[in-house]
Amino acid sequence: MSKARDMAEIISTPPSIYSTDAEVAATYLTQSSASTIYKGSNFRNLIINGDMQIAQRATSVASITVGGYHTVDRWNFGGDSLGTWTMSVENDAPTGSGFRKSAKVLCTTADASPAAGDYIVFLQRFEGQNLQQIFKGTSSAKELTLSFWVKANVTGTYIAELSDIDNTRTVSKSYTVSASATWEKKTITFPADTTGAFDNDNALSLQLNFWLGAGSTFTGGSPLQTSWGTTTNTRVTGQTNLASATNNYWQITGVQLEVGSTATEFEFLPAQVELALCQRYYEKSFPYATAPQNGPNSTSFVTTLGVLGYVSGNSMQVGFLKFTVQKRIAPTMTAYGNSSGQTKYRDSITSSTDLWSVSALQFYAISESGVTLYQNVVNNVVVPVQGHWVADAEL
Repeated sequence: MSKARDMAEIISTPPSIYSTDAEVAATYLTQSSASTIYKGSNFRNLIINGDMQIAQRATSVASITVGGYHTVDRWNFGGDSLGTWTMSVENDAPTGSGFRKSAKVLCTTADASPAAGDYIVFLQRFEGQNLQQIFKGTSSAKELTLSFWVKANVTGTYIAELSDIDNTRTVSKSYTVSASATWEKKTITFPADTTGAFDNDNALSLQLNFWLGAGSTFTGGSPLQTSWGTTTNTRVTGQTNLASATNNYWQITGVQLEVGSTATEFEFLPAQVELALCQRYYEKSFPYATAPQNGPNSTSFVTTLGVLGYVSGNSMQVGFLKFTVQKRIAPTMTAYGNSSGQTKYRDSITSSTDLWSVSALQFYAISESGVTLYQNVVNNVVVPVQGHWVADAEL
Protein backbone atom coordinates (compact mmCIF):
# COMPACT_ATOMS: atom_id res chain seq x y z
CA MET A 1 0.00 0.00 0.00
CA SER A 2 1.32 3.47 -0.84
CA LYS A 3 2.31 5.98 1.84
CA ALA A 4 -0.35 8.38 0.54
CA ARG A 5 -3.04 5.70 0.96
CA ASP A 6 -1.74 4.86 4.43
CA MET A 7 -2.05 8.51 5.42
CA ALA A 8 -5.53 8.82 3.91
CA GLU A 9 -6.77 5.80 5.86
CA ILE A 10 -5.36 7.09 9.13
CA ILE A 11 -6.99 10.48 8.62
CA SER A 12 -10.36 9.05 7.62
CA THR A 13 -10.53 6.13 10.07
CA PRO A 14 -9.16 7.15 13.47
CA PRO A 15 -9.20 4.61 16.31
CA SER A 16 -12.64 4.40 17.87
CA ILE A 17 -12.82 1.60 20.46
CA TYR A 18 -10.28 1.73 23.30
CA SER A 19 -10.63 1.31 27.03
CA THR A 20 -8.14 4.03 28.03
CA ASP A 21 -6.63 7.24 26.74
CA ALA A 22 -3.27 5.48 26.85
CA GLU A 23 -4.45 2.95 24.28
CA VAL A 24 -5.71 5.74 22.04
CA ALA A 25 -2.37 7.53 22.33
CA ALA A 26 -0.39 4.36 21.71
CA THR A 27 -2.37 3.65 18.54
CA TYR A 28 -1.95 7.19 17.27
CA LEU A 29 1.78 7.01 17.97
CA THR A 30 2.08 3.66 16.17
CA GLN A 31 0.27 5.03 13.16
CA SER A 32 2.57 8.04 13.06
CA SER A 33 5.00 5.92 11.02
CA ALA A 34 2.89 7.02 8.07
CA SER A 35 3.94 10.61 8.90
CA THR A 36 0.64 11.70 10.43
CA ILE A 37 -1.41 11.23 13.57
CA TYR A 38 -4.42 13.19 12.48
CA LYS A 39 -5.29 15.52 9.66
CA GLY A 40 -2.79 18.35 9.32
CA SER A 41 -0.07 16.96 11.62
CA ASN A 42 3.19 15.18 10.88
CA PHE A 43 5.32 15.76 13.98
CA ARG A 44 7.20 18.60 12.32
CA ASN A 45 7.64 20.25 15.74
CA LEU A 46 10.75 18.84 17.41
CA ILE A 47 9.57 20.29 20.72
CA ILE A 48 7.46 18.16 23.06
CA ASN A 49 4.84 20.03 25.10
CA GLY A 50 5.47 23.36 23.41
CA ASP A 51 2.01 24.59 24.44
CA MET A 52 2.77 23.87 28.12
CA GLN A 53 -0.38 21.77 28.50
CA ILE A 54 1.21 18.80 30.31
CA ALA A 55 2.48 19.18 33.87
CA GLN A 56 2.65 15.83 35.70
CA ARG A 57 5.05 16.88 38.46
CA ALA A 58 3.44 20.06 39.83
CA THR A 59 1.95 23.36 38.76
CA SER A 60 4.12 25.57 40.97
CA VAL A 61 7.51 25.06 42.62
CA ALA A 62 9.31 27.70 44.72
CA SER A 63 12.90 28.22 45.94
CA ILE A 64 14.57 27.04 42.71
CA THR A 65 18.32 27.72 42.52
CA VAL A 66 19.62 24.84 40.38
CA GLY A 67 18.49 23.19 37.16
CA GLY A 68 15.85 20.50 37.14
CA TYR A 69 12.41 19.40 35.96
CA HIS A 70 9.93 21.20 38.17
CA THR A 71 6.53 21.79 36.54
CA VAL A 72 5.75 21.56 32.79
CA ASP A 73 6.91 18.26 31.28
CA ARG A 74 10.11 18.17 29.21
CA TRP A 75 11.09 21.71 30.21
CA ASN A 76 14.08 22.05 32.51
CA PHE A 77 14.65 25.30 34.42
CA GLY A 78 17.39 26.55 36.71
CA GLY A 79 21.07 27.27 36.61
CA ASP A 80 23.99 28.08 38.87
CA SER A 81 23.86 30.67 41.65
CA LEU A 82 21.90 33.36 39.81
CA GLY A 83 18.93 34.27 41.99
CA THR A 84 16.12 32.22 43.49
CA TRP A 85 13.00 31.47 41.47
CA THR A 86 9.45 30.17 41.42
CA MET A 87 8.35 28.23 38.33
CA SER A 88 4.64 27.86 37.63
CA VAL A 89 2.06 26.89 35.02
CA GLU A 90 -0.22 29.83 34.29
CA ASN A 91 -3.69 29.99 32.73
CA ASP A 92 -2.42 32.92 30.70
CA ALA A 93 -1.64 32.97 26.98
CA PRO A 94 -1.92 35.33 23.99
CA THR A 95 -5.53 36.03 23.03
CA GLY A 96 -6.70 34.34 19.84
CA SER A 97 -3.61 32.12 19.56
CA GLY A 98 -5.25 28.83 20.55
CA PHE A 99 -2.93 28.52 23.55
CA ARG A 100 -4.41 28.36 27.05
CA LYS A 101 -1.39 27.85 29.28
CA SER A 102 2.13 29.17 29.65
CA ALA A 103 5.22 28.48 31.75
CA LYS A 104 6.32 31.32 34.03
CA VAL A 105 9.50 31.92 36.02
CA LEU A 106 9.48 34.58 38.75
CA CYS A 107 12.54 35.96 40.54
CA THR A 108 12.09 35.84 44.33
CA THR A 109 15.69 36.58 45.36
CA ALA A 110 17.62 38.95 43.12
CA ASP A 111 21.25 38.92 41.98
CA ALA A 112 22.03 42.14 40.13
CA SER A 113 25.75 41.38 39.80
CA PRO A 114 26.27 37.81 38.54
CA ALA A 115 29.60 36.12 39.20
CA ALA A 116 31.47 34.99 36.10
CA GLY A 117 30.06 31.46 35.99
CA ASP A 118 26.52 32.26 37.12
CA TYR A 119 23.59 31.61 34.78
CA ILE A 120 19.86 30.93 34.59
CA VAL A 121 18.23 29.13 31.65
CA PHE A 122 14.94 27.56 30.51
CA LEU A 123 15.61 24.62 28.20
CA GLN A 124 14.52 21.45 26.42
CA ARG A 125 16.75 18.46 25.53
CA PHE A 126 16.52 16.17 22.51
CA GLU A 127 17.51 12.60 21.74
CA GLY A 128 19.90 12.23 18.80
CA GLN A 129 17.73 9.65 17.04
CA ASN A 130 14.95 12.25 16.77
CA LEU A 131 17.19 14.75 14.95
CA GLN A 132 18.48 12.83 11.94
CA GLN A 133 16.20 14.74 9.53
CA ILE A 134 18.35 17.85 10.14
CA PHE A 135 21.30 16.19 8.31
CA LYS A 136 23.68 18.01 10.64
CA GLY A 137 27.34 17.47 9.88
CA THR A 138 26.73 16.85 6.16
CA SER A 139 26.68 19.02 3.04
CA SER A 140 22.88 18.70 3.11
CA ALA A 141 22.50 20.17 6.61
CA LYS A 142 19.23 22.03 7.21
CA GLU A 143 18.36 25.31 8.89
CA LEU A 144 16.12 25.23 11.96
CA THR A 145 13.40 27.76 12.69
CA LEU A 146 12.20 28.55 16.20
CA SER A 147 8.91 30.34 16.90
CA PHE A 148 7.32 31.14 20.26
CA TRP A 149 5.24 33.60 22.27
CA VAL A 150 6.95 35.44 25.13
CA LYS A 151 5.91 37.90 27.85
CA ALA A 152 8.20 39.57 30.39
CA ASN A 153 8.11 42.63 32.61
CA VAL A 154 11.74 43.43 31.77
CA THR A 155 12.25 44.73 28.25
CA GLY A 156 15.51 44.28 26.38
CA THR A 157 17.64 41.70 24.59
CA TYR A 158 17.31 37.98 25.29
CA ILE A 159 19.20 35.05 23.78
CA ALA A 160 17.93 31.75 22.35
CA GLU A 161 20.61 29.16 21.67
CA LEU A 162 21.06 25.72 20.14
CA SER A 163 23.76 23.65 21.84
CA ASP A 164 25.14 20.56 20.05
CA ILE A 165 26.13 18.32 22.96
CA ASP A 166 27.71 15.61 20.77
CA ASN A 167 30.21 17.97 19.14
CA THR A 168 30.44 20.82 21.70
CA ARG A 169 29.18 23.45 19.27
CA THR A 170 26.67 26.26 19.81
CA VAL A 171 24.85 28.96 17.88
CA SER A 172 22.90 31.88 19.36
CA LYS A 173 20.33 34.38 18.16
CA SER A 174 18.90 37.38 19.98
CA TYR A 175 15.30 38.52 20.25
CA THR A 176 13.89 41.67 21.82
CA VAL A 177 11.13 41.99 24.39
CA SER A 178 9.80 45.35 23.26
CA ALA A 179 6.82 45.96 25.55
CA SER A 180 6.59 45.13 29.24
CA ALA A 181 3.99 42.56 30.34
CA THR A 182 2.77 42.05 26.77
CA TRP A 183 2.58 38.84 24.74
CA GLU A 184 4.84 39.07 21.66
CA LYS A 185 5.49 36.45 18.99
CA LYS A 186 9.09 35.82 17.98
CA THR A 187 10.61 33.90 15.07
CA ILE A 188 14.29 32.96 14.79
CA THR A 189 16.10 30.96 12.11
CA PHE A 190 19.33 29.18 13.04
CA PRO A 191 21.85 28.44 10.27
CA ALA A 192 22.64 24.93 9.05
CA ASP A 193 25.80 23.30 10.40
CA THR A 194 27.86 21.10 8.10
CA THR A 195 30.26 20.17 10.92
CA GLY A 196 29.56 17.41 13.41
CA ALA A 197 26.73 14.91 13.03
CA PHE A 198 24.32 14.06 15.82
CA ASP A 199 24.63 10.58 17.30
CA ASN A 200 21.79 8.27 16.25
CA ASP A 201 20.78 7.04 19.70
CA ASN A 202 18.57 7.78 22.70
CA ALA A 203 21.11 9.97 24.51
CA LEU A 204 21.26 13.77 24.71
CA SER A 205 22.43 15.37 21.44
CA LEU A 206 20.85 18.83 21.26
CA GLN A 207 19.65 21.39 23.76
CA LEU A 208 17.48 24.46 23.13
CA ASN A 209 18.35 27.17 25.65
CA PHE A 210 16.35 30.27 26.48
CA TRP A 211 18.86 32.30 28.50
CA LEU A 212 17.54 34.62 31.21
CA GLY A 213 20.82 35.81 32.69
CA ALA A 214 24.53 34.93 32.76
CA GLY A 215 27.93 36.04 34.01
CA SER A 216 31.00 37.04 32.03
CA THR A 217 32.03 33.44 31.31
CA PHE A 218 29.16 33.42 28.79
CA THR A 219 28.74 37.15 28.04
CA GLY A 220 32.25 38.60 28.21
CA GLY A 221 33.11 38.38 24.51
CA SER A 222 31.82 40.16 21.44
CA PRO A 223 29.98 39.87 19.11
CA LEU A 224 27.26 37.29 19.82
CA GLN A 225 28.08 33.90 18.25
CA THR A 226 25.41 33.79 15.53
CA SER A 227 27.25 31.12 13.50
CA TRP A 228 28.00 27.62 14.79
CA GLY A 229 31.22 27.63 16.82
CA THR A 230 32.99 26.71 20.03
CA THR A 231 33.61 30.05 21.75
CA THR A 232 32.11 30.20 25.24
CA ASN A 233 32.21 33.91 26.14
CA THR A 234 30.15 34.97 23.11
CA ARG A 235 27.31 32.52 23.63
CA VAL A 236 25.09 35.00 25.52
CA THR A 237 26.54 38.43 24.70
CA GLY A 238 23.99 41.19 25.30
CA GLN A 239 21.61 39.10 27.44
CA THR A 240 19.30 40.98 29.85
CA ASN A 241 19.70 39.91 33.48
CA LEU A 242 16.21 38.87 34.57
CA ALA A 243 17.58 38.26 38.07
CA SER A 244 18.34 41.96 38.55
CA ALA A 245 15.31 42.53 40.81
CA THR A 246 12.70 40.56 42.68
CA ASN A 247 9.33 40.09 40.97
CA ASN A 248 10.92 40.13 37.53
CA TYR A 249 9.25 37.46 35.42
CA TRP A 250 9.36 35.77 32.01
CA GLN A 251 6.62 33.62 30.43
CA ILE A 252 6.55 31.47 27.32
CA THR A 253 4.19 29.31 25.29
CA GLY A 254 3.67 28.05 21.75
CA VAL A 255 7.26 26.91 21.28
CA GLN A 256 7.96 25.25 17.93
CA LEU A 257 11.31 24.17 16.46
CA GLU A 258 11.17 22.83 12.91
CA VAL A 259 13.38 22.01 9.96
CA GLY A 260 13.66 24.76 7.34
CA SER A 261 13.75 28.54 7.18
CA THR A 262 9.99 29.14 7.52
CA ALA A 263 7.89 29.14 10.68
CA THR A 264 4.61 27.30 10.13
CA GLU A 265 1.49 27.37 12.29
CA PHE A 266 1.87 25.68 15.66
CA GLU A 267 1.32 21.92 15.53
CA PHE A 268 -1.36 21.20 18.10
CA LEU A 269 -1.55 17.52 19.13
CA PRO A 270 -4.37 15.67 20.91
CA ALA A 271 -3.87 15.82 24.67
CA GLN A 272 -3.49 12.04 25.02
CA VAL A 273 -0.76 12.02 22.36
CA GLU A 274 1.17 14.87 24.00
CA LEU A 275 0.91 13.10 27.36
CA ALA A 276 2.20 9.84 25.86
CA LEU A 277 5.20 11.68 24.35
CA CYS A 278 5.96 13.11 27.78
CA GLN A 279 5.55 9.73 29.49
CA ARG A 280 8.51 8.37 27.52
CA TYR A 281 10.55 10.45 29.96
CA TYR A 282 8.39 10.59 33.09
CA GLU A 283 5.41 8.60 34.39
CA LYS A 284 3.68 8.36 37.75
CA SER A 285 1.05 6.21 39.44
CA PHE A 286 -0.63 9.24 41.02
CA PRO A 287 -3.71 10.84 39.44
CA TYR A 288 -2.67 13.38 36.81
CA ALA A 289 -3.49 16.44 38.95
CA THR A 290 -1.70 15.13 42.05
CA ALA A 291 1.96 16.02 42.56
CA PRO A 292 4.03 12.97 43.65
CA GLN A 293 4.63 13.08 47.39
CA ASN A 294 4.32 11.02 50.53
CA GLY A 295 1.21 11.23 52.67
CA PRO A 296 0.70 13.91 55.34
CA ASN A 297 1.11 11.52 58.26
CA SER A 298 1.89 7.94 59.24
CA THR A 299 -1.59 6.63 58.53
CA SER A 300 -2.54 8.05 55.14
CA PHE A 301 -1.52 8.58 51.52
CA VAL A 302 -1.72 11.91 49.76
CA THR A 303 -4.27 10.30 47.43
CA THR A 304 -5.81 6.92 46.56
CA LEU A 305 -3.88 3.79 45.73
CA GLY A 306 -1.44 3.65 42.84
CA VAL A 307 -0.22 0.04 43.09
CA LEU A 308 -2.28 -2.96 44.15
CA GLY A 309 -0.55 -6.19 45.06
CA TYR A 310 -0.94 -9.18 47.36
CA VAL A 311 1.20 -10.26 50.26
CA SER A 312 2.16 -13.92 50.53
CA GLY A 313 3.94 -14.77 53.75
CA ASN A 314 6.17 -11.86 54.84
CA SER A 315 6.75 -10.41 51.37
CA MET A 316 4.73 -9.00 48.52
CA GLN A 317 5.48 -9.77 44.87
CA VAL A 318 3.21 -7.58 42.75
CA GLY A 319 4.60 -8.98 39.54
CA PHE A 320 5.57 -7.12 36.41
CA LEU A 321 4.23 -3.56 36.21
CA LYS A 322 4.08 -2.50 32.55
CA PHE A 323 4.59 1.19 31.88
CA THR A 324 1.99 3.06 29.84
CA VAL A 325 4.71 4.08 27.35
CA GLN A 326 8.13 2.50 26.82
CA LYS A 327 10.76 4.67 28.45
CA ARG A 328 13.83 6.23 26.85
CA ILE A 329 16.02 4.13 29.16
CA ALA A 330 15.43 1.94 32.20
CA PRO A 331 14.09 4.66 34.52
CA THR A 332 15.00 5.69 38.02
CA MET A 333 12.15 4.47 40.24
CA THR A 334 10.96 6.32 43.34
CA ALA A 335 8.47 4.89 45.85
CA TYR A 336 5.85 6.88 47.78
CA GLY A 337 3.52 5.94 50.61
CA ASN A 338 2.65 7.45 53.99
CA SER A 339 4.78 10.19 55.57
CA SER A 340 7.61 7.64 55.92
CA GLY A 341 7.14 6.22 52.44
CA GLN A 342 5.60 2.98 53.71
CA THR A 343 2.88 1.06 51.87
CA LYS A 344 -0.44 0.02 53.39
CA TYR A 345 -1.89 -3.47 53.93
CA ARG A 346 -4.34 -5.38 56.13
CA ASP A 347 -3.71 -8.51 58.19
CA SER A 348 -6.62 -10.47 56.75
CA ILE A 349 -9.03 -10.35 53.85
CA THR A 350 -11.90 -9.37 56.16
CA SER A 351 -10.01 -6.90 58.37
CA SER A 352 -10.86 -3.18 58.30
CA THR A 353 -7.65 -2.18 60.11
CA ASP A 354 -4.87 -0.57 58.07
CA LEU A 355 -1.28 -1.62 58.78
CA TRP A 356 1.93 -0.18 57.34
CA SER A 357 4.94 -1.95 55.87
CA VAL A 358 8.37 -1.95 57.49
CA SER A 359 9.96 -0.28 54.45
CA ALA A 360 9.15 1.51 51.22
CA LEU A 361 8.13 -0.27 48.04
CA GLN A 362 11.13 -1.90 46.33
CA PHE A 363 11.90 -2.26 42.62
CA TYR A 364 13.64 -5.08 40.75
CA ALA A 365 14.40 -5.93 37.12
CA ILE A 366 13.79 -2.36 35.95
CA SER A 367 13.62 -2.05 32.16
CA GLU A 368 12.35 0.40 29.56
CA SER A 369 9.03 -1.44 29.41
CA GLY A 370 8.32 -2.09 33.09
CA VAL A 371 9.44 -3.13 36.55
CA THR A 372 8.88 -5.84 39.15
CA LEU A 373 7.74 -4.57 42.57
CA TYR A 374 8.46 -6.18 45.91
CA GLN A 375 7.46 -5.32 49.48
CA ASN A 376 8.29 -6.65 52.96
CA VAL A 377 5.60 -6.69 55.68
CA VAL A 378 5.60 -7.95 59.24
CA ASN A 379 2.75 -10.47 59.26
CA ASN A 380 2.35 -13.84 57.60
CA VAL A 381 -0.74 -12.92 55.57
CA VAL A 382 -2.28 -12.88 52.12
CA VAL A 383 -3.87 -9.41 51.73
CA PRO A 384 -3.97 -6.31 49.46
CA VAL A 385 -1.08 -3.81 49.56
CA GLN A 386 -1.17 -0.20 48.31
CA GLY A 387 1.55 2.28 47.33
CA HIS A 388 2.75 4.77 44.70
CA TRP A 389 5.67 5.14 42.29
CA VAL A 390 7.37 7.48 39.81
CA ALA A 391 9.49 6.40 36.82
CA ASP A 392 11.99 9.02 35.59
CA ALA A 393 13.93 8.56 32.32
CA GLU A 394 14.59 12.24 31.53
CA LEU A 395 17.58 13.46 29.56
